[in-house]
Amino acid sequence: MVDLPTDGRVAAVARRIGWSDPGDAEALAKTWLAELDRHKVARAALIASVPGDEVSVAEAVRLDPKRFVGFFMVDPCARDADATLERAFTTLGLRCACLFPAMHRYSLADERVVKVFEAAASHKAAVFVHCGALTVGVRSKLGLSSPFDWRLGDPLGVAALAARFPQVPVIIPHFGAGFFREALMALDQCRNIHLDTSSSNAWMKYYPGLTLDGVFRQALAVAGPQRLLFGTDSSFFPRGWQVGIYEAQLETLETLGVREGEKQLIMGGNFERIFD
Repeated sequence: MVDLPTDGRVAAVARRIGWSDPGDAEALAKTWLAELDRHKVARAALIASVPGDEVSVAEAVRLDPKRFVGFFMVDPCARDADATLERAFTTLGLRCACLFPAMHRYSLADERVVKVFEAAASHKAAVFVHCGALTVGVRSKLGLSSPFDWRLGDPLGVAALAARFPQVPVIIPHFGAGFFREALMALDQCRNIHLDTSSSNAWMKYYPGLTLDGVFRQALAVAGPQRLLFGTDSSFFPRGWQVGIYEAQLETLETLGVREGEKQLIMGGNFERIFD
């Protein structure tokens, strides 16, 4: 969620891209609470979608800390990165630092990234690392380029960090978003790495013949059900919570014959364990 200036520019941009005007942070949080209630969703992670927007997420979490878990984006190479991490994990009460190396153009081998993991370890928090293909739909709709370097989001680089901090839960979203083999290798190397299942997983087009059933089957074979986290990547209204993704993934688990207890772990239990 993004807390934008509440002037006419926001409404104009929202109309242009077909989004509802989000309003302020409290209004947007209440809209999401109503949406979660409508779909009987117990808890959700909220990610601050730009550096510096963590205050908006913290406001939503304060509104209902039982329903929302706060994530925030941080650029470890920014001058104020250390202060951002400390404030987010303490004053703001957020639970997970989100890294987007392809977007901010840094190597996961940079020692400044280690400081993010050190802060997470110190505050018993998690780290989310976006790997593989990265697109920002709103930029495309506005005709803006996305000069991201996908080479920098390699799950094997995540594994090197996760191995140094085995007490830190690490999340790689979208099954590695095109680096599926590397994500599985990372999972096999480090038991503190988890995959989230969110989004349409359109990256499967890079693997001829691969299906969602195949993705889940292989991920379960490597990691078991204890390290998969269900997600939708829901982001804006009027689309709201992406029930179609929920239905498709639940159908896949049923097709694969995943047992009820294991299904419950994937659909919420693992998230509850990490963010208890």
